Amino acid sequence: MLSPFASFNRKEKSPTILSEMKTDHSAFFVHAATALAGSEGLRSVTGRLVPLITDYIPSAFAFVALQNSDTAVADVIAADGLGVADFRRLESRITKSSLWRILKIATPVAIDDLGLDAVLNFLAFGTGTRILIAVPIFLERLPVGVLAVGLLPQSNAAENVVIPILQAISAMLSQTIRVDKMLAGESRRLAEENLHLKQELKEKYDFSHLVGNTSSMRQILDQVMQIARSNSTVLLRGESGTGKELIAHAIHYNSLRSKRPFIKAAPTSAATLNEADLFGFENLPDSALRKGRMELAEGGTLFIDEIADLPGPTQAKLLKVLQDGEFERIGGTESIAANVRLITATSRNLEQAVASGRFREDLFYYLNSFTIHLPPLRDRKSDILLLAEHFLQKYEKIHKKSVKRISTPAIDMLTAYHFPGNVRELENAIERAVIVCDSNVIHGHHLPPTLQTAEVSGTVTRVTLASAVEAFESDLIQDTLKSTRGNIAKASLLLDSTERILGYKIKKYAIDPKRFRR
Repeated sequence: MLSPFASFNRKEKSPTILSEMKTDHSAFFVHAATALAGSEGLRSVTGRLVPLITDYIPSAFAFVALQNSDTAVADVIAADGLGVADFRRLESRITKSSLWRILKIATPVAIDDLGLDAVLNFLAFGTGTRILIAVPIFLERLPVGVLAVGLLPQSNAAENVVIPILQAISAMLSQTIRVDKMLAGESRRLAEENLHLKQELKEKYDFSHLVGNTSSMRQILDQVMQIARSNSTVLLRGESGTGKELIAHAIHYNSLRSKRPFIKAAPTSAATLNEADLFGFENLPDSALRKGRMELAEGGTLFIDEIADLPGPTQAKLLKVLQDGEFERIGGTESIAANVRLITATSRNLEQAVASGRFREDLFYYLNSFTIHLPPLRDRKSDILLLAEHFLQKYEKIHKKSVKRISTPAIDMLTAYHFPGNVRELENAIERAVIVCDSNVIHGHHLPPTLQTAEVSGTVTRVTLASAVEAFESDLIQDTLKSTRGNIAKASLLLDSTERILGYKIKKYAIDPKRFRR
């Protein structure tokens, strides 16, 4: 009789007396392990394994079914020898059959006459199969599924030969299932983390974070809301530190492209590096391909800061993208479609750059189709307090400090300052104040020296104890009057003083209580 060891991959199956099979199954197990070693996923690798089993243990069919915790229907992940109709019946009926008790008893099961089984007899009708042998599949020592074979008619099956083979395959399957579950869990974790990060970014750049009540800021917010839902190119103009990148993020994360990448690029002094950075390389010595930022932003938004500094050759390639919607990598010949929304920004005078020949006029007209002008902070003085309180809440959480408000003298210092660094300088000043603050109120001496008067900062030529005490006393009185809305009687109680003494101090320091009654 032909031993199945020599040809277990043969296409035609014939009845084999399994009791006469050799005890060395190593060749079969090597093939089985190889089938399970793929990286395509549990269903694919198990789909390769099951035909090997039906051929090695000459069977009419074989299948692997796993318990599905979500539904009452079993999950038949692989089968061989079953038609589509029988496969569907098996999935829906197996949990109601006597075979499924294998998950409770956790031991091999044999059905001697499959035709007499009221639930699974359909498996015998088409094949004439009489005997079904099954073993449990374990995961973390708990049975989670079944591996079963229906032996060919006329097979003189020996359970003590078939069962050990199936148990060995079951052990291999359990490892494959364990790895698959780990990978699925990791994939879910990464997907949830990615979704959470995207949601955080969307919340971070929500329109509500565009702080400002001035007419210019309300106009900018209206423009951003109008342009966000389109795919138009946007040019952001304004001094350094006015929040151009924040506006670019707000446009992207409130657009239809919000689920795709937001990629930032900034020009450097080397023209070739700029081209490579934006459009990528081909045929490099160290690698065949390096994607540029244009390609990385596919489907999303590309933000180019300080567009005025872009070198001439790179300007020409960028113009081609805007005109034709495609580009080529450096060293490449194939055109690549560019499905990218372009947002650019500059603090320079582009009109002067065009007039002097440093910037292409045709590119300027393409970029200038929708322009948003961001005003400097000195032109929106009434927004300084709103921004300062916004940054105070932000950095109080980040640095885990309990700083609740900004004192009136400190507010006066902020509003009196011209902020050449605009909103970025204000944000840095508040963060510094939060870090050095040793109470729950930011006072003038917590602010950077550039914002302080000589008396407050201690930078006068000669500082006396009296002047230092007076500066602190004036600060404290103004802060208390703010709390009491200019009520001198209440302020004197809070300061553990008298109205007469407090009135004298108010007059001495030229403090106007009426300003706090608003």
